[in-house]
Amino acid sequence: MPSFDEVLKEAGEFGRFQKRVFFLLCQTGITFSSLFASVVFLGKAPGSYWCRIPGAAELSEQCGWTLEDELNFTVLPLHLGNRSSSGECERLDVTWDTSVSCASPLAHYGNYSTTNLPLTLCHGDWMYKQPHSSIVSEYNLVCGNAWMLDLSQAILNLGFLAGAFTLGYAADRYGRIIIYLLSCLGDGICGVIVAFAPNFTLFLIFRFLQGVFAKGTWMTCYVIVTEIVGSDQRIVGIVIQMLFTLGIMILPGIAYLVPTWQGIQLAISLPNFLFLLYYWMVPESPRWLLTRKKGEKALKIMHTIAKHNGKYLSPHYSEITISNAEVSNPSFVDLVRTPQMRRNTLILMYAWFASALIYQGLVMRLGIVGGNLYVDFFISGAMELPAALLILVTIDRIGRRLPFAVSNIVAGIACFITAFLPEDIPWLKTAVAMLGRLGITIAFEIVYLVNSELYPTMLRNFGVSLCSSLCDLGGIIAPFLLFRLAAVWLELPLIIFSILAVVCGLLVLLLPETKGISLPETVEDVEHLSSHFSKCSKKRKHRDTNSYI
Repeated sequence: MPSFDEVLKEAGEFGRFQKRVFFLLCQTGITFSSLFASVVFLGKAPGSYWCRIPGAAELSEQCGWTLEDELNFTVLPLHLGNRSSSGECERLDVTWDTSVSCASPLAHYGNYSTTNLPLTLCHGDWMYKQPHSSIVSEYNLVCGNAWMLDLSQAILNLGFLAGAFTLGYAADRYGRIIIYLLSCLGDGICGVIVAFAPNFTLFLIFRFLQGVFAKGTWMTCYVIVTEIVGSDQRIVGIVIQMLFTLGIMILPGIAYLVPTWQGIQLAISLPNFLFLLYYWMVPESPRWLLTRKKGEKALKIMHTIAKHNGKYLSPHYSEITISNAEVSNPSFVDLVRTPQMRRNTLILMYAWFASALIYQGLVMRLGIVGGNLYVDFFISGAMELPAALLILVTIDRIGRRLPFAVSNIVAGIACFITAFLPEDIPWLKTAVAMLGRLGITIAFEIVYLVNSELYPTMLRNFGVSLCSSLCDLGGIIAPFLLFRLAAVWLELPLIIFSILAVVCGLLVLLLPETKGISLPETVEDVEHLSSHFSKCSKKRKHRDTNSYI
């Protein structure tokens, strides 16, 4: 009875059908990365704002004040009396009287100096010149509430974390494409609700839920693509990462053209509804169907793939199956029950955590070069493209394991060197730090591919989702680690990053090489990956020796 990979080879490992599915699904990378980085523009500084005095609306209406008049009459006296106060987070704690003169609402204090007038902190009443430009002005996330902006991003990451567990499990139990479509629907609905949330509490609730569904779309589309192509074509998983970068580069253009945060939120959320059309364009993964004992449906899809690729399946391909593939509901125990699975799982979890923490830490440390926010953000995204290009050039020639290890070690060494470079050579310090970012970006993109190749079909989506959940944990910890350690010594975070990266580089050398090897179908296949690669290597060496002779 033929194996799935034998049937796939005859039907076409990367023909017209797979290219179409790949093109459709990789669009998910654009929407996911836009959501991931959207806080930069949703929460941008609102420009000029000030603490509004009680009854300011009534006073303005009574005196016919413009916003500029209100600023001059109620905030300027505070600034003149106390140069250290801008009037953004505190106000004069006095009684305002316009009965004598609208131009002098403090006239009843006589010659009493504004320096000696009492002050009070502002609580919940600010005036903005651009009131709906960002969530900061929409929900008053300024002064003592500024930490809530960081909370909004942490909540999104928590959503990613929850989505990795729940929807990763669901995709392995109920199917890839159904969970992908439901995730797209949930992502779109929650995104729209976020845009029109009447208060910050509802904003956080549905931003969390959007994170849950967005993670479902991203992880599931990645698994579908890697399961319908041949072993020599799984590099398409790296190309999907380039679409993630493309989303980062497109986002500032959207933010530049759309003046309000609601418009930006809708622009990155509404495309998810278009993805629902994939119901008629993208089939269920035949590999997954085989693990669920649905061989007839899998064979029907394989015939469709062959037809679109201009191929014809042999008549003896009347039945395909995966031997010894037991149908079960996946759990974490399944990922650590056997020695090789346990080793792979623990190393991959650490690799995800370290890559995310270092990547986000380096981005936050370097920041965006001063100047135009939109242009600088575009450039910062474009800097990630060389990472994908380097992977595409090397990974099918050298393999997965060596580039994975070297990129981590290079990132670690670069971080360590950067920490001790003198401040009076800024160009060199920046260049070495950028080398570290390039290295960790390569590692971050390779871990996606390696993770999907080291789990059997019945556990693949759950395994990728579970391990990648450590990425979200790293993203939550990164800002706290960076800023707390930097308070002790500015370069201390780089030392921690270097240790994490080098350890990761050494650990991934313990993983089996998966270059040119069919995706494992069962746990037994995973347990024999190392020996299989060793045998393949010996056969190639023997063949090369005979050719030489």
